[in-house]
Amino acid sequence: MTLPGTLRIAYKLLTNDRGKFSALLVGITFAVFLMVQMTSIFAGILGRSSATVTNIGASVWIMDPAVNTVANTIPLPDYLLDGVRSIPGVRYAVPLYSGGALVKLRSGAYQAVSVIGLDDATLFGRPLLEQGNIQDIYAENGFIVVHDAEFRKLGSPGIGTEFELNDHRGHIVGIAKVSSGGLFGVPTLYTTRSRAIQYIPSTRYTTSYILVEPKNEAAIAAVKREVARLGYLALTREEFIRKISDFYKYQTGIGTNILLMTVISFIVGLSISGQTFYTFILENLEKFGALKAIGAKGSELVSMILFQAVFTALTGYGIGVGLCTALIFVAKMRLPDYASLITFGNLGLALGMVIRIAGISSYIGIRKVLRIEPFDIFRG
Repeated sequence: MTLPGTLRIAYKLLTNDRGKFSALLVGITFAVFLMVQMTSIFAGILGRSSATVTNIGASVWIMDPAVNTVANTIPLPDYLLDGVRSIPGVRYAVPLYSGGALVKLRSGAYQAVSVIGLDDATLFGRPLLEQGNIQDIYAENGFIVVHDAEFRKLGSPGIGTEFELNDHRGHIVGIAKVSSGGLFGVPTLYTTRSRAIQYIPSTRYTTSYILVEPKNEAAIAAVKREVARLGYLALTREEFIRKISDFYKYQTGIGTNILLMTVISFIVGLSISGQTFYTFILENLEKFGALKAIGAKGSELVSMILFQAVFTALTGYGIGVGLCTALIFVAKMRLPDYASLITFGNLGLALGMVIRIAGISSYIGIRKVLRIEPFDIFRG
């Protein structure tokens, strides 16, 4: 028998019993759906946890070594900024303020916000504006609001909207857009660093981070060494994002919970598909025996079972990914702050799990088929 012929027979045997075939697809689809959904939520959380780092866009961040996340700021002494600026290889270095505050809206409601204070001289890290002029941030009480999923929590303000922050009057002079929304469900305001320090109570030191632009990539290693000699930590943008991700993966319950759900999804898919596929093999044992009696080799029977398992697994994988994508699309339309992101890593992990499910299921069937003897089939 030729290989295309055996595969055609395998396909007909697989799809002939629509009930069993549907059960196989449902088991794998459900497992893939859960795995992609859980890992996508985790990827979305990790992406939003480092939103400030992504939006500011500085090449190198200098911070206290105890900092774990961008929201967990530890003020830096004022002399450190001068020390960093004197390091060879530093093109320029600017301070950044990052903190939280409570604003009172014109409706009388209170809303927690995240306030980013940009360097007064350079406004380094400023966002792109949808409305307004960036120079208006220097106006009296000027703030820029980010137009993201949390924008409506401030009453969807427009240019000129006023609010109170610690008994100080503030007004919106611009509406900005950023590449990534925040994780903690609070709106974001940008202003100058001097105004942020004036409006928000702070400790003796007021610099949350020092943002550095090196002269070239080769200078980054030297900058890190000099900053370490001063007792502080310098990280590139990618390293800081990785540090934040590692914190949420290994030092919070988020990573453990997502891992458990992914493993449970794999076990559910394996149990359903493995049991159903084994039942399918038992019900078609006579047909495999007949094929063996008319000259089908063991390798051809193995290729038939592998084809059936892989075809079912990949079909279920495609349906599961499609359902998960559709659900995330609908959820983001209804819930703008829904944190979920499908990445190539999510898809690769789910594909690897599905291949393992197909491999274990086909191994169970192959052992059973290779043991049959045509004599036993015809004798029965």
